[in-house]
Amino acid sequence: MTSLMIVIISAVVLALIFDIINGFHDAANSVATVVSTRVLSPAVAVLWAGFFNFVAMFVFAPRVANTIAKIVKIDGSDTAFVYVVLAGLLGAIVWDLITWWLGLPTSSSHALIGGVAGAGLAYKGPDVIRWGTIGKAVEFIPLAPALGFLFAVIAMILVTWICRNQKPTSVDRFFRRGQLVSAALYSLGHGGNDAQKTMGIIMALLIAGGLMKPDTELSLLHWNTLWIILSCHIAMGVGTALGGWRIVKTMGMKIAKLRPMGGFCAETSGAITLFAATHMGIPVSTTHTITGAIVGVGATTKASAIKWGIAGRIVWAWIFTIPASALIAAGSFLLLRLLLPAF
Repeated sequence: MTSLMIVIISAVVLALIFDIINGFHDAANSVATVVSTRVLSPAVAVLWAGFFNFVAMFVFAPRVANTIAKIVKIDGSDTAFVYVVLAGLLGAIVWDLITWWLGLPTSSSHALIGGVAGAGLAYKGPDVIRWGTIGKAVEFIPLAPALGFLFAVIAMILVTWICRNQKPTSVDRFFRRGQLVSAALYSLGHGGNDAQKTMGIIMALLIAGGLMKPDTELSLLHWNTLWIILSCHIAMGVGTALGGWRIVKTMGMKIAKLRPMGGFCAETSGAITLFAATHMGIPVSTTHTITGAIVGVGATTKASAIKWGIAGRIVWAWIFTIPASALIAAGSFLLLRLLLPAF
């Protein structure tokens, strides 16, 4: 086995570790509202979300994976691009762990995009980056929470009007059951969008190493790509099941206190946004989406119920994610080049 093959295998393993961390870090968003409303305990909620993260591979076409694989213009004859992707992963993982420890629900997706772009810039400068692909993700930094907010406001107004003549206890009981469905839908959307990002990174690694053709399409029907899809969704599901209580607490309890009806509206609104983005092949932040939806629900009930200080702290973490992960990744690439001058 050549040294390059060892690096590629190690990088694939690292990508799957990133997927587990992503599940641990981001998928807490999938259960934040269902935990906040006390419909499910944190332990049961993360298992519920983990299952639907895994099932997502049978629902969504891998359009997001194809987008992520094209962040950097990879030359299959230049094996240094393997190290570019590896450094990008390192940047994303380090930033994810830092923000997890601080309890900040930043975007693993944007950390990955920033990481790969930063490593690419460190290697060959701006010409090697597909800025249009990054632009799509950047556009959705404000758009994802805005859509989540808008859909949640509309949903809350409609549901409140429909239930206006019902007893509060009956409404509460109905939406407690309904939240099991809405949480499942949101987790499905999370698995469909986020797991595909790691698939795209693994594809980029294999293309850079000359092991896969640039025009290869991911499919459950082909053995050479089935393992990529299956392993990424398993990793995402496992990471979700392991939990991420620090972030669940921030998302579900510190931003706004929700009732089951509000939780249902927030999750359903987030799911609609994620389903649409995944269908269009746009990598979005599940964190941004559910945060916007939670704020939207809080704003329709009582604006003072929203902890704006916590929300503001989260926004600053969003702003810094892409540049911070890019800097860490660039430093990682330069360090790899120093330690492994042969590449």
